[in-house]
Amino acid sequence: MKSNSTSSLFQDKFHGYTKRDRCPNLNIGSALPFAVTSLFIASVFTFFLLYSPNSLTLIPNQPSHSPIQHQQHNPSSKPQKEQKRCDLFKGKWVRSPRSSSYYTNSSCTTIPDSKNCFKQGRKDSDFLNWKWKPDECELESFNPKTFLHLVRGKRFAFIGDSVARNHMDSLLCLLSQEEIPVDKSNDTEDRFRTWHFPTSNFTLMTLWSRYLIVAEERIINGTASSIFDLHLDRPDPDWTSVLPTLDFALLSAGHWFFRIMYLHHSQTLLGCVYCDDHPNLTQFKLQFAFRMALRAAYDCINAHAPSRALIMFRTLAPSHFEGGVWNTGGYCNRTGPMGVEEVDWRRFEWEMREVQMEEFERGRKEGEERGRRYEAVDVTRAMMMRPDAHPGEYWGNKYMRGYNDCTHWCLPGPVDFWSDLLLAILKAQV
Repeated sequence: MKSNSTSSLFQDKFHGYTKRDRCPNLNIGSALPFAVTSLFIASVFTFFLLYSPNSLTLIPNQPSHSPIQHQQHNPSSKPQKEQKRCDLFKGKWVRSPRSSSYYTNSSCTTIPDSKNCFKQGRKDSDFLNWKWKPDECELESFNPKTFLHLVRGKRFAFIGDSVARNHMDSLLCLLSQEEIPVDKSNDTEDRFRTWHFPTSNFTLMTLWSRYLIVAEERIINGTASSIFDLHLDRPDPDWTSVLPTLDFALLSAGHWFFRIMYLHHSQTLLGCVYCDDHPNLTQFKLQFAFRMALRAAYDCINAHAPSRALIMFRTLAPSHFEGGVWNTGGYCNRTGPMGVEEVDWRRFEWEMREVQMEEFERGRKEGEERGRRYEAVDVTRAMMMRPDAHPGEYWGNKYMRGYNDCTHWCLPGPVDFWSDLLLAILKAQV
């Protein structure tokens, strides 16, 4: 079996391709392609696998002490250069009654049943009464009127997997307290959604992309196998075709990389991940595939995103399975957050976050040289402390009876705080 030490060789070769080659499927005039409806059995099986993080060997890694900082917004105070700078992403959860300005599961009608934990029978609500408190400043609560004012006449897309959709659904509920959106979607698979806010002429959408690059799932005997062929040099046209029309893009990825993957570049098979039964193929770690997918996405963005666009990337939000994983009896039934000292910072999610931040910094540096604007929405640290806020057994999916969802987040829930961060970023950038 070939050594993982060859990863750097392929990585150097991969980075040598031109930026134009890294976004070959971009077509400004193309319509948004929709996924072809698959066989019912394949769809159900794939849905099962969406919630099944692999068991990994934990690699020790300490929290970074140099996160991206954001300026505390206070237009009536000191000039900008004298204002205090604050790391919004480093802090703790403090007990605080949930603000009445937030929605409830009954006041927001667009919550998917799978995330509507109270509708599905969850009784405890104390997990809502916690607020993220940065160490050196205050984070303002979300204000839907302010948000809609900042994005008036704009187009905003969440790009990524079902956790990206989870965030979009949260933001949709927050905004619906100010203005009722109109559903403009025409997607039977519920992966490409578009909502329009008429008063502010604001369009909010979600663009499904498991890996951000082209990924073809192998169908074996008519059933989805959860084995993927990843094309490291081909960003996913399902979002790149829409990119030139956007004013804001928030990308995220990570949860689908814990599967068997065969890695291709320029129609050449480089090797694989989690494929020990193929000793003649180069064995790569999942971090390599993750890094290369992010790199392809950033290179495409830097080459083709409109200069007006604000590009944001959200870091990985961890799962919190205990006693197993989704299909081996894993559960998540805690009712309160963890303290910083209780978190195991050796978890693989933190290492994945470090890969994300390294590639974000690389993409941002190259992008700024071309006039691009980048921001990180770094939620990993905060969400590692929230094992109490997943749907768990209260997720109401008829295909998954008997299994727990410890990956996605209840609505309402701490996922709403991601939009607090988002608003702070927009106020500083728009």
